Amino acid sequence: MLSAETRSILALCVLAAIGGVLFGWITVRLRRSPFTPLQSILYAINYAIARVLWRAHTDGPFPLPSTQGAVILCNHRCPLDPSFIALSVPRVVHWMVAREYCEHPVLGFLLRICGVIPVGRGGVDTAAVKTAIRLAAQGELVGVFPEGRINTSQDILLPGRPGAALIALKAGVPIVPCFIRGSPYDGTSLGCLLMPANVRLSFGQPIDLSDYAGRETNRQTLEDLTRRFLREIAKLGGDPNFEPQLAGRFYKPIDWSPPGYTVNGRKCDVLPL
Repeated sequence: MLSAETRSILALCVLAAIGGVLFGWITVRLRRSPFTPLQSILYAINYAIARVLWRAHTDGPFPLPSTQGAVILCNHRCPLDPSFIALSVPRVVHWMVAREYCEHPVLGFLLRICGVIPVGRGGVDTAAVKTAIRLAAQGELVGVFPEGRINTSQDILLPGRPGAALIALKAGVPIVPCFIRGSPYDGTSLGCLLMPANVRLSFGQPIDLSDYAGRETNRQTLEDLTRRFLREIAKLGGDPNFEPQLAGRFYKPIDWSPPGYTVNGRKCDVLPL
């Protein structure tokens, strides 16, 4: 029979071997993952909370391959909406987020880890638009809430803005409509973190925009596409007869070369939408 000391040594060796295998498995997974180590930690925490507290689930898988760039277009009922989409999209989604949130010392740190694109309110600034176009054209995913703010009304969607159409056309990528129902929201930014919910997420089929290539400076094209996108989102939400409205002022043809672009003969820093 083995002595107690020998058994202890063998037990430590087994534990060390198991730990080594586990460490190696985690290392391989992280190297193959589209997420950084910090992103992986945040996404794991998000997954656990969203599945348990918010009981979030998806009707089907994300409808694009891992190498295809796209713009995800979604309704907006809660500050946590990107968290629900992250459950079903096995890639980083670069959400366009109001700049003031990105400048918060704690929240801004977390948002930067998640790869968001800071955007100035009152219009999409030039740097944000170009960043979104570049990322989408390189095969990344860009997330946009066309309503521009959280919808607290009884309407299925608020009036939409044309930024997503502009980005998708310029980058040459499809639009993926999405609808979230059951998002928790009590009117505050943090209160929803403790609210139980039953969230359901639905993705629509990608909308191919290749027939509209080169028409990103055409106002009517952007209006028509934006209405089409909003209708598709509303259909996913169960309202096939929804008549979308448009919000904001639409832009004039843009000079995309630095340092800015021209609207009505005047150099501007932001894109009026």
